[in-house]
This record gives sequence, C-alpha cells and structure tokens, in this order.
Amino acid sequence: MNRPTSRRTVLAAAIAAAAGAGAVASTAQAAAPSGTSSSSPAASLVDNRFWTTYSDWRSGAAEGTRAVAGHRAGLVISTPAGSTDYTDPHTGTTRTWEYATWTSPVHRSPVPATEVIASWNAQTPQGTWIQVELRGSYSDGTQTPWYVMGRWAAGDTDIRRTSVDDQTDGRSTIWTDTFSVDDAASGLRLVSYRLRLTLYRTPGTRLTPTVHRLGAMASDVPDRFTVPATAPGVTRELAVPRYSQNVHVGEYPEYDNGGEAWCSPTSSQMIIEYWGRRPTAEDLAWVKPGLADPQVCHAARQTFDYQYEGCGNWPFNAAYASTYRDMSAAVTRLGSLTELEALIGAGIPVITSQSFFKGELTGAGYGTSGHLMTVIGFTAEGDVIANDPASPDNDAVRHVYVRREWENIWLRTKRYDANGAVRGGTGGVCYVYWPALPTARQRLVLRSLGLL
Repeated sequence: MNRPTSRRTVLAAAIAAAAGAGAVASTAQAAAPSGTSSSSPAASLVDNRFWTTYSDWRSGAAEGTRAVAGHRAGLVISTPAGSTDYTDPHTGTTRTWEYATWTSPVHRSPVPATEVIASWNAQTPQGTWIQVELRGSYSDGTQTPWYVMGRWAAGDTDIRRTSVDDQTDGRSTIWTDTFSVDDAASGLRLVSYRLRLTLYRTPGTRLTPTVHRLGAMASDVPDRFTVPATAPGVTRELAVPRYSQNVHVGEYPEYDNGGEAWCSPTSSQMIIEYWGRRPTAEDLAWVKPGLADPQVCHAARQTFDYQYEGCGNWPFNAAYASTYRDMSAAVTRLGSLTELEALIGAGIPVITSQSFFKGELTGAGYGTSGHLMTVIGFTAEGDVIANDPASPDNDAVRHVYVRREWENIWLRTKRYDANGAVRGGTGGVCYVYWPALPTARQRLVLRSLGLL
C-alpha cells in the first residue's frame, strides 16, 4: 500500500474540507443537467470533459501544433513556436527545448467544482516531453493563475516527471495532482476552465510528442462519513492477473521506498496485462536479473513522481497505462457501486483509491491512509471481488470484501481513524483503463460516465 505521505494526507484533508462545505451546494445541483458525466443521480457531483477527436484538436488555440487524423487522432508539433530553457529541479540540469502549445476552448462545467483532476494520454519519444496546465474562472468572476498539473515524459532520461508544489493564489491550491478550492465554506467554486498543453522537443530535430487525450474531472462531492447502500446488480468476475506489491519489498528503494508503497503501479500493471499489453524485454533490461515480476518494478519507475516522491500520482499512473499500444486511460470519480458494476459488466476492471483503519474492512488485515486496489468483479451476493496488491504473495491477491463496508470506505469523503480523529477520504476516485477501440457495450458505459 502507499505509505502515509504528507502530500497525499494533506490532499485527503483538503478534499474532506472542500467536500464538507459543498454539501448544500451539491444537493441544490441535483437537478442540474449532467453534461458529459453520468446520467445517474450521482452525476450532478461529477463532470468529465476530454478532448480526443480530430475535431477536438482542431478547436481551441494552437501555436505551433497541428491535429493529426487516423484511427487514433492526436496533437503534434508542427512548427515550433519558440525555444526555452528548462532547469530540471531534480537534476539541476539546464537544457534548451523547442516548444509548441495548444489551449483548449473554455469548458463551462455543469458542476461548479471544489476539485479538478486533469489526466492525459500521450506518447513521448526520447527527446520529448509535455506539460499540462489549468486555468479556471471562479464563481465570483475572477480567474486562477495558470497552474501546472504535471510535467511528464514516459521515460526519465530527458526530464524527471514531476508535479509542482507551492502553487496557490490564496483561494485555491494544487495538491500534487489535484486542484482544490481552499475554503469551500465561502461558496467559492470553479465554474469553468481551460487546459493548456505545451509540447517540447530537442532543438533541430523532427521529434514530437503525440497527445491522444487530454481532459479533466471536475467535482463537488458532499461531506459524508457514510453513503447510501446500493442493491447488487452484476455478478461477474474478470480474469485479471494477480500481482502483490509485497513481493517487491526492499527492491529499488529510490522509487518510494520499494514495493511496500507500490500499490498504484502494481494495480496499473495488473490491468495493463488484463488488456493484453506488457513491457518488452528491452523495456525490462534495466531490472536486476532474477527479480520476480520485473514488470511491476518497471511500472513503479515509470509512474514515479520526483516531487511527490512516490508512485501514487493519479494522472501519472493513467498516463503510464496509455503508453501501451492503443490504450486509453482516465482519472475520474464514480458516484456509486452501481456505476462500478456497469463497468465490470462491460468487462472493464477499475482501480479504486480508499483509506481505512484496521478492522474497518473485514479480511483486509491492515489499515491505511491511502491505498489502491483493483476491482475485478462482484459475487452473486453483491460483495466486491478485488485484486488487493497489499497481500503477501501473488496467490493471495484475490479478496472478497463485504459490499457495504467496501462501498462506504471508497465513497466517503470523511472518516474516523483508529484514534477517533477525523481524516479525509477520496470520495470515489478511481482510474479507468480501456482499449482505444472499445466494444459497443464498453463504449455505451464509458459514454454514460462522460469518459468518451
């Protein structure tokens, strides 16, 4: 599981505070149009907007970029808009890069939001990288600054992929990978936003990143220690590979203290392989010979955020999954187990984020301030079947968790720890990975959730 880290702990607290103050506003929005998000009752709490098509990439404002068509449309560098120096804060190295930019149209969210999480799918050949920024408008008509949501490359030889700390205007703050309104009790909300992509390449080359998908999830989840129970609706179990993070304890401690903190990349690797993708022998050549499941070590390295000092950056995990052939990925929130059941019913496993104290989740045998696991199905009784990487070995990874316990732990925004203190919860955050060409049923479900 992820070790308790100050940044993610602070983020959970910010989420809880923002969500708590937003309860009344969220209730008032329950009858609002759902826009691109789910048509379920929870839809008024979450809005997803993603740019993915050729027409999408031809919208907005381009400076040196162009849209490319094909079976999977994207955005590339055409003629650089200029060059700039970048000093990598994690290596101290300064290099000159050519760059080009694309700025999305303004998206007015049907959910005036307390939180926004961006995610993207891109290919970054060696010698290239990208930066994603967000600028929004508040409900009082003022604007945020341009916030950096991530500086990212698939590898780590050109730049060290990184979030950026200490970004705030006194009204909102970026907590690693999440925009959060500082004082939701004031009624302040983010009502619209634009995303800006900057594509970088080595000067004098024809190299280019290719961005296939860019977007964000905006939400205003109410203060809740408990959520309504849902009735079981799907009985299905997906054949997802099982990997234990604990097999890797002590391996590569430079990547977030080794396997004991690798719940996120371990979960990502399970689903990547469920979809028939995996790293090549060349990709794994850097891993020490003889280690079990070297692809998990690779996933940890490829998701590591050098500022957060961990592998649990949500968008970085989605971006890693999308580096595999024809894979799409997004970070979002779901509003209920019913929505999660719809994805499982369509054959799409989901990585969920939750926190709980020991004894709250029957059969887990541990407590955690933040942990990712992979939901792979539901029993006939409606209980949750999860590949939980916090297991002693691969054979022990499959767990069946009590539906009501698991549902509440995942969807709440506030909780009590083992000492009775109030802590934050992530309120239904999850990663969803799927093929770029989904089946008709998968497309229907993904569209209903605002992911297509």
